[in-house]
Amino acid sequence: MQNNFQKFQKTPLFLSVIFLVFSCFVFLFFYEEIQNNSKTSELAQITWQSEANKRNETQSLNRSLQMTKQERTLLETHFIRSSDVVPFLDMIEKLAPEVGARVEISLVDIPKDNSGLIVEMKVTGIFEALYKFLTLLENSPYELDFISMDIQKLGGEIVSDKIRLFSQWSAIFRIKLLSFIQ
Repeated sequence: MQNNFQKFQKTPLFLSVIFLVFSCFVFLFFYEEIQNNSKTSELAQITWQSEANKRNETQSLNRSLQMTKQERTLLETHFIRSSDVVPFLDMIEKLAPEVGARVEISLVDIPKDNSGLIVEMKVTGIFEALYKFLTLLENSPYELDFISMDIQKLGGEIVSDKIRLFSQWSAIFRIKLLSFIQ
């Protein structure tokens, strides 16, 4: 047996052990690289998912904005900006002929406290026309505060057998537009 042991050469065993150790190091190196790649891939997946969620939220917000566009436009028509008072004044001037009255806007002013827009107008016509004009102003889409009203009869009423002439009235309305944005 002694002889067998001497016949046994140490070189192949040594080479086998070295190859085993080398293989273990290569295995550990590749294992670490696979773990690093897995972590990198996981982080990339999380980043991608986060960006996809942000994109979906943005698209959802855009859809919501498109759905509410008509309501926002309608809401904005209830407010007058200081840079665009003309549509409000035009609306007042268009209301008067609808009811058979005449209107003259005599004052447009912004108070020092910027609490609204003050408009003073003189309206003439028969009493019914003045009353209808006042009702249309109250029912306008704008928030109005009536500061003062002065209604006066201009002429006497003439009544004959077949023709009845209505007397003319004059009113001075001073209103404050509360839905006014500076």
